[in-house]
Amino acid sequence: MMTQSLPDLTARLLEAARRAGADQADAMARDGSSVSIGVRAGKLEEAERSEGAEIGLRVILGQRQACVSSSDLRDAAMDEMAARAVAMAREAPEDPTVGLASSDQLSALRDATALELFDPSDAPSPDALMQTALAAEAAALAVDGVTQVSGAGASYGTSHVHIAATNGFSGGYSRSHRQTYCTAIAGTGTKMERDSDGDMRLFQSDLRPAEEIGTRAGERAVSRLGAVQPKTGKYPVLFDERISGSLIGHLLGAVNGVAIARGGSFLRGHLGQRVLPAGLSLTEDPHRPRTSGSRPFDAEGLPTARRAIVDDGILTGWTLDLATARKLNMAPTGNAARGLSAPPSPSNWNVELTQGTATRDDLIARMGTGFLVTSLIGSTINANTGDYSRGASGFWVENGRISHPVAEGTIAGNLLDMLARMIPANDARPHLSHVVPSILIEDMSIAGQ
Repeated sequence: MMTQSLPDLTARLLEAARRAGADQADAMARDGSSVSIGVRAGKLEEAERSEGAEIGLRVILGQRQACVSSSDLRDAAMDEMAARAVAMAREAPEDPTVGLASSDQLSALRDATALELFDPSDAPSPDALMQTALAAEAAALAVDGVTQVSGAGASYGTSHVHIAATNGFSGGYSRSHRQTYCTAIAGTGTKMERDSDGDMRLFQSDLRPAEEIGTRAGERAVSRLGAVQPKTGKYPVLFDERISGSLIGHLLGAVNGVAIARGGSFLRGHLGQRVLPAGLSLTEDPHRPRTSGSRPFDAEGLPTARRAIVDDGILTGWTLDLATARKLNMAPTGNAARGLSAPPSPSNWNVELTQGTATRDDLIARMGTGFLVTSLIGSTINANTGDYSRGASGFWVENGRISHPVAEGTIAGNLLDMLARMIPANDARPHLSHVVPSILIEDMSIAGQ
């Protein structure tokens, strides 16, 4: 696709930055391609193909920085881009936390071969992707009660990235991804319900069959027919594995260095304190093979490493890039992420919550009467206090068994209390970037009928 290598592009960008007068600089170059096929009613509905290369440059003048990006890879364009970035940096406000990593902080690992992020097998043809999408659609339509499929599709893509900086760092890696999805509709008129299923993997051999995905989408849609509002009151709420990761997402947002530095986190002041039940840990592991959140180094060239964000229920640390670490007078955690036209910011990689010993059915039986939530809609969440309120749908549980589908309900609580009392099942999918099982919280406010 490209005649110029990504390492060469980043080297040329850094040279341009030096000529323009930058004190320090880092550069990112990436290229990739993707093909996406969508079908409906047995026919091709959409076909998209994209490919291209882009470059991004951050320049630092003293304690000032600026970022620019472009898809123009000519030398003259790079010189103009660097000059523009330096001019912008001169006008930027000073920030004492700005600066590249020192040489002794840099990762010795400069590629991702051991992480198996790129599938070397042949790329699927557009026709093969279409046949995959058609198979998913046909499987959904074969489910009794499914009246139509609003969309089914398959896609394939690759991406390559390289990062280099004037501190001597230079490294890069490649990724591939393959995806199949299907959204089915059951019922007719005003009593239609929809649901979906999908799978995204880095390797073709790991991708679930299209027929399984279509069938599950259809069965999920049919199971929602006849939904009514849940009961109003205080009841146990079981967050299905499909959406339970959102709870851990709120925790991750609250330990992000940006939120902590700004004082806008419900977990500020809780470092070293219990935030999850004893026995539960939340572990980050950026070195899991064949996982979308894996990476050998972060966007500032620092090594990534396994770490416990919460250890046996105790909050052990924040998620930090260089800037937030400097603001908080702490050590960076190798969690910098960045785009082409923005400076680094903290982000989490693969995380895993300790699983429990109970199955989801065991937790349903334990609930007695309550709300099994399979879908969340909208949110009103106060990042400072942890107050939580979300629209929800799923199934009502009576006498420890699923009774009937429910929709248009609202669940509410406080995240500090919810996290401290959660009970995990053992049904997490290990290939996901966020490995989080179904989670039971035994007392929440539910608003419905």
